[in-house]
Amino acid sequence: MWLPLKLAAAALCGCAIVVLVAYFGQRKLIYFPDRARVPPAELGLVGVEERILKTPDGERVLVWYAKAKPGEPTLLYFHGNGGGLKDRAERIRLFMHEGWGVYMMAYRGYAGSTGTPTEAANVADARLAYGALQLEGVTAEATIAYGESLGSNVAARIAVERRVGGLILEAPYTSIAKLGSQIYPFLPVDLLLIDRYDTDRVITQVKVPLLVMHGARDRTVPLAMGREIARLANEPKRLVVLPDAGHNNLYFDGNNALGVARDWLRGLAR
Repeated sequence: MWLPLKLAAAALCGCAIVVLVAYFGQRKLIYFPDRARVPPAELGLVGVEERILKTPDGERVLVWYAKAKPGEPTLLYFHGNGGGLKDRAERIRLFMHEGWGVYMMAYRGYAGSTGTPTEAANVADARLAYGALQLEGVTAEATIAYGESLGSNVAARIAVERRVGGLILEAPYTSIAKLGSQIYPFLPVDLLLIDRYDTDRVITQVKVPLLVMHGARDRTVPLAMGREIARLANEPKRLVVLPDAGHNNLYFDGNNALGVARDWLRGLAR
């Protein structure tokens, strides 16, 4: 009799330990920052300048800013959960070649920004970045909120809370809770999660034109989530599935996200 009870108790203790580790370490499973601060000039990004945004709670958020050519939009860009600004250098180069401006904020703890990333901090800093971009002279109509993966929720919230000309979401998810439940089905993710990023709740409030791009071979964020975000969104909206793209290469390896974004932006201008 005692052996089964001891085994059950040991199993319960083991489960409790796993749950506690997951709870207190959950942000290490969400954010994978490259903390290195690399000047854009070192990467050959001529015309890209650093900006420092001082937050109300005393942190310093790094931004890379490339001005748009006359008549072209500026992408207010919120990146994914891994790497840093330097990992988006080639994207910035592509965008600048199109004449688009780029205002790319590094989350706290990424690419030279101080502090620790959280959902609340990322959204608060995004609001700060929006205001700073307006102070640079970029109008609301010329501002396109752009969200890459994790940043898709942040961009959608800015599109709800502030005036923008449009919203582009690359590999968006319905929520981190739902995504996490698929990755860790043995954990009560929905009960444990602090940073939830519920994009499915936010997207229904977006009232500006929307472009959703998703790779059919995405193994990080299922295509089904991108389709669901597009389904929930208000018109006007467009969903483009890139058949040969994964999660990180929508602009590379022969995939045509750049052409899709170009055509969509030109449609907005018309």
